[in-house]
Amino acid sequence: MSKKVENSLLFIWIVSIVATFGSLYFSEIRGYEPCKMCWIQRIFMYPIVIMTTIAFIQKNARIALTTAVFAIMGGSVSLYHYGIQKISFLSESAPSCGMVSCTGQYINWFGFITIPFLALTAFILIAGASFYLMKAEKMAK
Repeated sequence: MSKKVENSLLFIWIVSIVATFGSLYFSEIRGYEPCKMCWIQRIFMYPIVIMTTIAFIQKNARIALTTAVFAIMGGSVSLYHYGIQKISFLSESAPSCGMVSCTGQYINWFGFITIPFLALTAFILIAGASFYLMKAEKMAK
């Protein structure tokens, strides 16, 4: 396995573990109760940690397609969630998310960084690294 492939797997793992621990920090330490959309984003992020841990140990770059799919699906939810927080016409028609509002913003750093924005950033980084990994694997054959 080339160093580029190994580093890409490591990068995906680092981004996913930081995102996972970040979400746990916000909910378990800061006490921010996640809404349903936050849970959906977690459902797509948490398995990436496990998948890339195993793939890194096995030196298996074929996981890239799976991590890309998880990142695209999770990123889509994050993008919509961020949209209903920041775009008024979307927030007015936002569906009910249960006990915790999906339009609520526990954090709003610099006027635009919210929890869904952080998740979206992580999903974009993971998707980009996954596509790079797929390309590197294809070129190695």
